[in-house]
Amino acid sequence: MLYKSSVRPLRIVMTNLLTVLLLIDVFAYGFRYGVDGLNMNYYLMSCPFVEPVVKNIVNRAFQNDPTLAAALIRMHFHDCFIEGCDGSVLIDSTKDNTAEKDSPGNLSLRGYEVIDDIKEEIERQCPGVVSCADILAMAARDAVFFTGGPVYDIPKGRKDGRRSKIEDTINLPFPTFNASELIRSFGQRGFSAQEMVALSGAHTLGVARCASFKNRLSQVDPNLDTEFAKTLAKTCNSGDNAEQPFDYTRNDFDNVYFNALLRKNGVLASDQTLYTSPKTRNFVNAYAFNQAMFFFDFQQAMVKMGLLDVKDNSNGEVRENCRKIN
Repeated sequence: MLYKSSVRPLRIVMTNLLTVLLLIDVFAYGFRYGVDGLNMNYYLMSCPFVEPVVKNIVNRAFQNDPTLAAALIRMHFHDCFIEGCDGSVLIDSTKDNTAEKDSPGNLSLRGYEVIDDIKEEIERQCPGVVSCADILAMAARDAVFFTGGPVYDIPKGRKDGRRSKIEDTINLPFPTFNASELIRSFGQRGFSAQEMVALSGAHTLGVARCASFKNRLSQVDPNLDTEFAKTLAKTCNSGDNAEQPFDYTRNDFDNVYFNALLRKNGVLASDQTLYTSPKTRNFVNAYAFNQAMFFFDFQQAMVKMGLLDVKDNSNGEVRENCRKIN
């Protein structure tokens, strides 16, 4: 406890310094992203109050339920990784189509009502202007901020996709993946191994369900601390849906997750493999000892992820209701 209290002021100073640097960076590349018509000020004239609306509703939801921050970030990732950042994960299934959100890998997603609330308010102010894909991307960004993570902006102007099919979610990374499989999976989306580790740091927030890690308990896992294995086993005594936090600061965006990996306290096999594998161990070590570095690399990787397979007017739309195609 003495060590933690002594380094806390230094971390606060470093975090504040990083925030200033990130804001400078944001202003410096304000219009750098000309990808598919995206830019930082896309809604400046058409819906100037979109940013405060998103922030206020996300903050209100976060105050009522701090665990929603992790849910919104995870939802954004699951959206972007399949069909690009096009809001396809928000679409409900119909009698003729089983959508992404009903795949086994997405059944634990939640927070849809937050996106619905934002969309409803924005439609009152700027009907038919702001896409659900942009709303989700902004909500995830604000979730990072409200939990103490890095401050960053994202280019906007995404359009909503018209496809959402359960079979596409086979491309989501599994919690049983090893480092090589994760590197290959993220590499197919254009991410380096280091960017993959930085994005994995989103597990500094939230929980995993027993069903995702109980396979590590059925036989001796040399990469799992013995005492921590007992903790996971105790969690699983309550069933497959029992929840285990990824680290002990489950609602704070920090680098505690990476420090847990150093102690063999990674909850998922796909967490611990980041430290076990020599391909990624150095990145884990760096982020465990340098939170500012993690914050900077994370926000850069999140901006990059938000640009995956962006839709434009030719292959997208602005949905009136985020849950169904127009």
